[in-house]
Amino acid sequence: MLTKKQHQLLLFIHERMNKDGVAPSFDEMKEALDLRSKSGIHRLIMALEERGFLRRLPHRARALEVVKLPENAGEKPAKFAPNVITGNFSGAMAGAKVNTDVPNTVDLPLYGKIAAGTPIEALRDPSNHIGVPGAMLGSGEHYALTIDGDSMIDAGILDGDTVVIKRCETADNGAIVVALVDNEEATLKRLRRKGESIALEPANQSYETRIFGPDRVKVQGRLIGLLRNY
Repeated sequence: MLTKKQHQLLLFIHERMNKDGVAPSFDEMKEALDLRSKSGIHRLIMALEERGFLRRLPHRARALEVVKLPENAGEKPAKFAPNVITGNFSGAMAGAKVNTDVPNTVDLPLYGKIAAGTPIEALRDPSNHIGVPGAMLGSGEHYALTIDGDSMIDAGILDGDTVVIKRCETADNGAIVVALVDNEEATLKRLRRKGESIALEPANQSYETRIFGPDRVKVQGRLIGLLRNY
């Protein structure tokens, strides 16, 4: 039997991982549960681990896996291939090809490392693809990117990881997106709208949030999953 707060936190983590592909930050958990400090979140996570509902993944910044949900939650966590952290996606996708060598795998175009000063389209290499589980992908066009740097480590996204992106031009407030700044700089950051301004928020306290006018930022895709090799 879970307490009310444990139940709320587990469902919040599950919903955010389904939506964004990564677990929410401790600050977001604290805000969602209306707690005064992150120490309360630590205690709740430890309790959920002890009861077998959550698993903390080693060597990753705040990376969590939802092992199971309460029986009255109405759904079960989706299961995916090893080394994949992702959400609840199903169906076909456009602009990719089925990999017939590996069952249930789709080859996505793998763009180069996402780095400052490089538009996404300039990273395209028609000969470079990566196979991902077809169950990860919903409708629409998708592509993959290699992460260069540590600006998103507190969201569980590490240097050298491969992220799966759904191509889109809009995204919900708080989503992790590929943003093109001034038509020349591509970056992976959390999108925050503040009035008429757009903030690109890192997940690492060593980096500053950057704020731009609405005409300076274009969304080029939304994070839906992450791949990592060991």
